[in-house]
Amino acid sequence: MSYFVYIIWSEKNKKHYIGQTADVENRLMEHNSGKSRSTKFGKPWLLEYTEEYATRSEAVKRERFLKSSTGWKQLKEIYLNSTRTEIP
Repeated sequence: MSYFVYIIWSEKNKKHYIGQTADVENRLMEHNSGKSRSTKFGKPWLLEYTEEYATRSEAVKRERFLKSSTGWKQLKEIYLNSTRTEIP
């Protein structure tokens, strides 16, 4: 089974959210249905980025890293190399 780290974006709140899951489509549906307390006010959420890992512990480790100050710098690089020109 694969696990994923994902980044979603709320145009409404101009914020992003970083999480990890085994089922990205289902998790995005949960965010957009209001089932997730931390994201229910930012609907609709758009999936912007995913990374795949072999174990949940690897995905959790990466999620925590991306939420750190050093990880924030790496996120800027991810966004600069994607369709966005800067991290929101």
